[in-house]
Formats: sequence, C-alpha cells, structure tokens
Amino acid sequence: MRILAGFLLIAFSVLKVQSQNAYEITANIKPYTNGHLYLAYHFGNKQYLLDSAKIGENGNAVFTGTKNLQGGVYMIVYPEKNSWVECIIDKQQKFTLTTDTSNAILNMQFEGSSDNVLFSTYQKKSLEIGKQIAGLRVTASQATVPSNAEDINSKIRGLNLEMLQYRNEFQKEHPTHLLSSIFNLLKDPEIPPAAKHPGGKYDSVYAYHYFKSHYWDGISFTDERLMRTPVLQQRLDRYFNNILPQMSDSLIVYADQILKASKPNEEMFKYFLSSLTDKYVNPQYMGQDAVFVHLFEKYYLTGAADSWMSEAYKKYVFDRGYSMMANVIGKRAAELPMIDTLGKNFSLYAVQAPFTVLCFWDPTCGHCQEEIPKVDSIFQNKWKKAGVKLIGIMTDGGKDKWLKFIKENKLIDWVHIYQTDETKEKIQKSGQPGYRQLYDVYQTPMMYLLDKDKNIAAKKLTFLQMDDYMDFRKKSGN
Repeated sequence: MRILAGFLLIAFSVLKVQSQNAYEITANIKPYTNGHLYLAYHFGNKQYLLDSAKIGENGNAVFTGTKNLQGGVYMIVYPEKNSWVECIIDKQQKFTLTTDTSNAILNMQFEGSSDNVLFSTYQKKSLEIGKQIAGLRVTASQATVPSNAEDINSKIRGLNLEMLQYRNEFQKEHPTHLLSSIFNLLKDPEIPPAAKHPGGKYDSVYAYHYFKSHYWDGISFTDERLMRTPVLQQRLDRYFNNILPQMSDSLIVYADQILKASKPNEEMFKYFLSSLTDKYVNPQYMGQDAVFVHLFEKYYLTGAADSWMSEAYKKYVFDRGYSMMANVIGKRAAELPMIDTLGKNFSLYAVQAPFTVLCFWDPTCGHCQEEIPKVDSIFQNKWKKAGVKLIGIMTDGGKDKWLKFIKENKLIDWVHIYQTDETKEKIQKSGQPGYRQLYDVYQTPMMYLLDKDKNIAAKKLTFLQMDDYMDFRKKSGN
C-alpha cells in the first residue's frame, strides 16, 4: 500500500508539472503522419530553430515548455525543413493549428488563439489581393493600347489602397496586436502635399527631411516582439543604408538616438547595439568604421553591454575595437619602429611627400604575389612622378624570401622595411600595441594612404581605388 501511495504521489507530481506548461502548441499539417515538426522564430533577417516535436499517428505534433515564449512571429517548419507556416505567439500560448500543404494559408485554422485567427484572416486577405495584383500586372504587360494599361494600373492602385485601408482599420480595432506594430514597420511616412511645403511648392529637401524625421513614427523601440519578426531588421537596414547621409558623423548621431530610445528595454537595446555593431565593424564604405569605434568607446568600454555579452563575442568586439581605434580616417598614423633593407632605422614622420602609401604585404602570400607587381607598375609609371612615397612593410614570410621577391620583381625606389624579432619582443613585453593592431592588419596586401601630415586619408583600398582617391584629392585641392 505504501508503494502504491508513493506511485500515486509521483504520478500526481508529474501531472502537475505537465499541467504547468507555459506554452502548448499543437500543430497538424497534412499529409504528415511521421517524422518531426520544428518550432522556429524570426530574429532580424535570420531564422532559428527552437524546439522539435514528434508527429503522432493522428498527425499531431505538440510543442510544450515550462517558460513562456517571447512574443513574435514564429514558424512551424515541415519535416524536410524546406518550408513552414507562420503563427503569432504573444500572450496566448496554448492553441492548435491545422492546415494542409496543398495551400497552407487558405487551409489554415486556429483554435484557442484569437490573435492567430486575426493573423490568419490577414494572411488570406493579403494572399487574395496579391494574386489579383499579380494577374493584373501580367495583363498590363501584354496590353497594346495605352488606355487599357492605364485602366489596369488604376485597378492595381485601387487594390493597394484596399489593402492599406484594411491595415488601418485593423490597427484601429486591435491597437495592441503584434500585427498592428508590424504594419507600422511596413508603413512609410506620408509626405505633405506640395501646397504645404515652404513657399507653397514642392521642395525635395523639405520632403527628404520630413520623410527622415517621421520614418520611425508609431514604432516602439521598447516592443521586443518586433525583434522576432522578419521586418524590423529590414527597416533598420533601409534607414542606415538608404535614408541617412552616409557620413560617419551623421550615422553616429542617429545610432545614439535609437540606442537611447531602446535603453529602457534591455532586449531591444541589445538587439540594436549588436545589429549596429555587426553593420559597422566591417562597413560597406571607407571611413564608416568610425561608427563602430564610437559604439565601442561609448557602450562596450563603459560596460553597458557586459550583462549579455558572451566571452567569445566580447573578445571579438574588444579585439576589433582596440585595433580600429588607432586607425580611424583623419587620425595621425602610428609610427612604424622598423628597419630598412640596409639595417637602418626607419621613421615614418621623416618621410616628406604629398602622399605616402603604406603597403603591408607578405612574399609568400599568393594574392600579394599577384598584386605587388601591379602596385609597383602604377607607382613607377604615375605615383613616383607625382612625388608619392611608397612604403612596403613585410608582415610575414621571412627576410630571405622578402629580399628575393624584391630583387626578382625589381621593386626599386620603394622604402622597404620590416620589424626585427627583438623589436617585436620589446613591444610585447612593454604591453604596447604592435603595428598589426595599430593598423588593423588582418590580411595582406593591405594599403593605407597618408596625407602630407601623416594623417590617415584612406585605407584598405585596392591600388586602383587608391589611385582614383589621390586623383580626387588633387582635383579638389585637398
């Protein structure tokens, strides 16, 4: 009897734990009756698997967990992991969805989640309007009479307006629904008519500034549900890539504004800071690494990100941060404590020239073996005549191979330098950064352009880009 009582107590405890599931999502997707379905979620522009559930004979797969799922747009991924259906997860986390792969959106049914009933209705409406517009566009492309094409385009505009009105009505009726927040991310600011522009006529500058200043209207930087949608990262990328001026000073101002607005929500602050860090640690345009350096100094060095950084991510950010702090465009280039091919000490600041090109290279690097003779060709035929000095810095490969390559390729009139093992060891023992960190040399060949005062004018360009940049600077009188 004692054994039985103990068994009943254990069984009751198990049932109690099971009944405390914070989420319980049952998915039935025909025709699957075996294998696994997967629960995944959007995060930025990527998707991540979160859970898996075995499909029973009745086709049901049940996802359960004892902690609430964070709000967002989630996916039930098919066994082959080649497609999925989407659902909203917010406050309602116990529901059932059924559908059929023959037409997953039209066949979608939800029980126990009014949020997802609304989401499914929207998906069906969007699919219907989208099909009509696609059909009309095909017809318009085949129209031979201009008036017919215009009539079709008018119908397309009408359908787009119908969809817009649907979204607006949805937002009025369901202001706290995740879809309402997503619709704000999909909505562009409506620029006032020309009559309301300064002077009563269309002003493109006014229109641009209005669009930029109202770009984030209605969007909450503390609504962390938006992180787990496929649209927030798109809007953020568009803002920084296409809307804002691409000068680093401007980008820094707007990055700080977004981070300040998101600060009350740790998850959103983390999302925006890591997104901007990833974007500018290896920027698309030269000079924008100043944005990363600013983020590093203001947020990482001060400990504002310590609570969520992994050791690996912290090491990566700090290694890159310390490397890039010293070589931001406009800063004075660091001295290069090295010796030349004759064993004489070299001083970068003793070099007198309107422009000085630093070329970090390795005689055993295959890419260097191809590029260095090309660099020499443009130097001999153009740069040298303009008074440009070319400093070649050996990074690896060994002194003998370095000297052999210089001789065989006739790299004359360069200033060839390298760092001795003794100097390198002395720098390391002193705790000072070496040239690799000071110039962020992580690959070869790598080139820097210094102005007459040895300030960094350009960096990490190809020799052709470097040539174009010098021509531009000369023409502009800089």
